[in-house]
Amino acid sequence: MIAYELSVDTPVELAITGKFVAPDANWIHLSRTLMDYELMVVTQGVLYLAGGSQQFTVSQGEYLLLPPSTEQYGYKVSECSFYWLHFSVKEKTIVTVDATEGLPDKQEQKIVLPRYGKLQSLEKMIVMMKQLQDSVRSYDTSALNNYMSTVILCELYNQLFHTDSIITVKKTRQEQLYHDIVDYIKWSRGEPLRVSQIAETFGYNEKYLSHLFSSISGISLKQYILQQKMELAKYLLTDTNQNISEVSVKLGYTDSHNFMKAFKKIVGLTPSDFRNAYAKRLLFYE
Repeated sequence: MIAYELSVDTPVELAITGKFVAPDANWIHLSRTLMDYELMVVTQGVLYLAGGSQQFTVSQGEYLLLPPSTEQYGYKVSECSFYWLHFSVKEKTIVTVDATEGLPDKQEQKIVLPRYGKLQSLEKMIVMMKQLQDSVRSYDTSALNNYMSTVILCELYNQLFHTDSIITVKKTRQEQLYHDIVDYIKWSRGEPLRVSQIAETFGYNEKYLSHLFSSISGISLKQYILQQKMELAKYLLTDTNQNISEVSVKLGYTDSHNFMKAFKKIVGLTPSDFRNAYAKRLLFYE
């Protein structure tokens, strides 16, 4: 297939971007010669567009990338909507690649983009295109917008060739729940956290939540809570002058003995031994 090999060691240059919605069912794309690259991501309906002698039918969830100097024109009425992005690059190479071969070495800082394809996650691409438009409207900073445009192209490349990283919607929801729990524990690890309380907070059955967490992380939810508390304890012991009792209170323990027992079980040292091993801090006030 025809593809475009783009260097991303420096960002592409954004020309203009936006979203188009056909005004009616009789709309047809205008005829013109492209001055730069144009990426079109169809979000609804079907876009009937020709690039030179080749006609493309671009449906919802698909994209089309056409290079500079392309004679572009609609060959059929198109009731559709799509995001579009015009950009230029310092170097361009038109290459023929196979979908399973011909990927550039990651060290080369190049990406290969077929001129037509199907997205693995249209929603993610839409969010990124919206973020770019917000950046253009809010900041109008060329460097930022150029980098954001490059990130969109890299995301497109990854969606096309790194399909092993694309997971099902169900698994995505489960992993999002897992990450939400992880974030919640990290923010709340100074409180007396319990699995039952976390399950109630997120509105799930305690057994289900525990099973989900252990299946993704490899450790139990209860063990992860304890590990995070001890990570906070290590910071307090090495970066503050709080005594052991004060540290245990910070972690939600009502009994410092229970804290010391838990700390040694996880870390392998008593809180005092750990503090002594990392006692030499360097403080700079200027």
